[in-house]
Amino acid sequence: MAEIVIAGVLMGVLATAAMDLWALALNRFTGQPQPNWAMPGRWVAHLPRGVVFHDAIAEAAEVRGELQIGWAFHYAVGIVYGIALAAIMGPGWLSQPTFLPALLFSILTVGFGWFLLQPGLGLGWAASRTPNPWKVRAMNLAAHTIFALGLWAGALVTTV
Repeated sequence: MAEIVIAGVLMGVLATAAMDLWALALNRFTGQPQPNWAMPGRWVAHLPRGVVFHDAIAEAAEVRGELQIGWAFHYAVGIVYGIALAAIMGPGWLSQPTFLPALLFSILTVGFGWFLLQPGLGLGWAASRTPNPWKVRAMNLAAHTIFALGLWAGALVTTV
């Protein structure tokens, strides 16, 4: 079990870092704004106060350290996803990982963003309250595909 957790942590960190590199490349080569992790950090900080859904997270009270909270949350979620995939697939897959399970799992995880985080931030279900919802959805799917590549790469380097 410890091997699965260790592999999952490494997979999650590598996959999250891959998403961050993707966002950096998009910013550099296309001008796409980078994610503002302060807003998810603010959202996380408001959860213990009993507020899950905001009309607009930017209008919610600022929280000290919200950017750091957001980055920690971002990586924590990636690690949880890495451990979950490693546990679901088990040692057999970890010894000979293939891309398809990582891709399918990563695409499924988009649902948490679309149906929990984005509405929680006030962006609507699946970014429906944004100026261009379909662009956001496509970018989410692209980022999670990169995340899948990171999960798979992480599994390849940690073969149990």
